[in-house]
Amino acid sequence: MLFATVFRYDNKEKISEIRPDHREYLGNLHAQGKLHTAGPFTDDSGSLIVYDVETEQEAIDLIEADPFHEAGIFASYAIKPWKQVF
Repeated sequence: MLFATVFRYDNKEKISEIRPDHREYLGNLHAQGKLHTAGPFTDDSGSLIVYDVETEQEAIDLIEADPFHEAGIFASYAIKPWKQVF
């Protein structure tokens, strides 16, 4: 099941420092088939990540293991089940 998650960033001064670890983490999720798509908003206020997992709790667990979460960059997020049409 797909879960679309919109993140709002905080601690923006840490983004460039932590971004390589964050992207490596997302790359590993993609290789495991647990990441559908991801990317930042163009104003760097946050991002959209769509997880491909069985349950919402699994998506939350992946969020909590993300280096951006651990560094306090994810100020908040909203997660919803999502159905891709196109």
